[in-house]
Amino acid sequence: MRTIDAQDVVSASKFNRFHLLVFAWCFYLIGFDGYDIAMYGVGLSSMMAEWNLTPIQAGAVGSYSLIGMMLGALVLSPLADKFGRKNAIVLCMFLFSAFTLAAGFAPNLIWFTVMRFISAIGMGGLMPNCISLMTEYSPKKNRPILVGSIYIGYALGGILASLIGMFLIQQTSWRVLYYIGGIPLLTIPLFIKYFPESLSYYLARKQIGKVVDILNKVKPEGNFKETYDYKLAEAANESKGFPVKKLFTNKRAFSTIAFWMAVFCTMMIVYGLNTWLPKLMQDVGFSMKSSLSFNMVVSFGQIVGTLVGGYFANKIGHKWVLVTSFVLGIAAFIGMSLTSNIAFVYILIFLAGVGTFGGMNLANPYIAEYYPREIRATGSGYSLAVGRIGSILAPTLIAMLITTGIDTKVAFALFAVPCILVALGYLLVQEKYASFDKVMEEGDVKAESIVSQ
Repeated sequence: MRTIDAQDVVSASKFNRFHLLVFAWCFYLIGFDGYDIAMYGVGLSSMMAEWNLTPIQAGAVGSYSLIGMMLGALVLSPLADKFGRKNAIVLCMFLFSAFTLAAGFAPNLIWFTVMRFISAIGMGGLMPNCISLMTEYSPKKNRPILVGSIYIGYALGGILASLIGMFLIQQTSWRVLYYIGGIPLLTIPLFIKYFPESLSYYLARKQIGKVVDILNKVKPEGNFKETYDYKLAEAANESKGFPVKKLFTNKRAFSTIAFWMAVFCTMMIVYGLNTWLPKLMQDVGFSMKSSLSFNMVVSFGQIVGTLVGGYFANKIGHKWVLVTSFVLGIAAFIGMSLTSNIAFVYILIFLAGVGTFGGMNLANPYIAEYYPREIRATGSGYSLAVGRIGSILAPTLIAMLITTGIDTKVAFALFAVPCILVALGYLLVQEKYASFDKVMEEGDVKAESIVSQ
C-alpha cells in the first residue's frame, strides 16, 4: 500500500489556486485585525473630546481591550488545536465583528469598553489560528513570504482606518470606524463554505475523504486515493496530550521563553505606536490630518519590511532577518530622538515600520513552524498571549509618560529599549530543537521521495 505523509505533500507542493484561497481569506481577516487595532488610535482624539476623557482613561480602555485579546489567545488557541482551527476562526469572526459593530452604538464609556473587551477576545484568537493554518498550507519554499504577507492585510487595514480618520471622521463621527468593523459578520457563511479545516485535525479524526480532497487540490497531479495509508495512527498519537505542556518538552522550554520575551517587547512597540503615534505627533505641533499620515507611513514600512524580509528569510536564515529587522528599529528610534527635520522624521518612521512592524509579521511564521504541527496554534497563540501583556502595558505606560510632560523626542528614544530585547530574544532561540518542515527540492523524482510505495 502506498504510504503518504500528507503534511509533507503540502510542504513540497507548488503554489496554486488552493493556496491562494487560504491566503486570501487569511489576508482578509488579518486586514480587519489591523483595522481594528488602528481604528482605536485613529478615533481616540474625537472620542476623548466627545466623552471628555483624560489620557489615563483613554489608555486604560485600550489596555482593557488588549486584556481581552490576551484571553482570546490563551483560551482559543489550545482549543483550536483540539477542536479545529476553522471552527475557532468562525467563532472569532462572530465575536470581533458583532461586538465591534455594537461598540459603534455605545452611549457611554462603560458600554463601549465592555463591547470592545468582548470583540477583543475574538480578535485575540483569530491571529494565531490564521498564522497556523497559513503555515500549514504554505509550500515550504514560499512559507516565510506567504505567512508574512498576510500581514500586509494588517497594514492595509491600518491604512484604511487612517484614511477614514483623515476624510470621514470630521464630517461624521468616530463611530463610523466601528460600523465598518462589523463587515466580517456578513461574510461568515462564505468562510464556512469555502475555507478548509486543518489537515492535522482531519488526520487525527481519521476523516480520510477530507484529507484526500485537500491533497488533490494541493497537488492535482498526485491522484491521491482513500485506499492509501495516511499514517492515521501516528497523527492520532501526536494529537494526544495537553498542547500547552508540549511547548516545554523536548528541550523547547528555553526557546519558548525567548520567543515570549521577544513577542512581549514587540507588542509593546507596535501597540504603543498604534495607540499614541497620532497624539504624540499632534503634541509636537502637527495637525490631526498630518499626524494620521504618520500611521500610513508606518503601515507602508510594514509592507516593505514584510516583503523584503520574507524574500531574504530563505536565503540568509529567518532568525537573522528578524535580528536585523529590530536592529534597524533601534537605529530608527534613536534617530527620531535626534532630529527635527520633517523629511528625516518621515524616513525614520518609515524605517521603524520596516524594522518593527515588518519584523512582527515575519516572526509569526518563524515561531509557528518552530513547533510540531499539532501544536502550532498553541505555540503561536501563547507567544501572542504573553505579547499581549506588553500591548496591555504600553498604552497606559505611554499615557503616564505624557502626563509627566516628557519631551516627545525622549519618548521615541525609549522605544529603542524593547527593540534591543527583541533582537536578543531571537538570538537566543535554539534552532537545533525546532520542528521546521524539511522537504526535498522540487522535481518529479525528488518530490516523490516524500511518499513511499
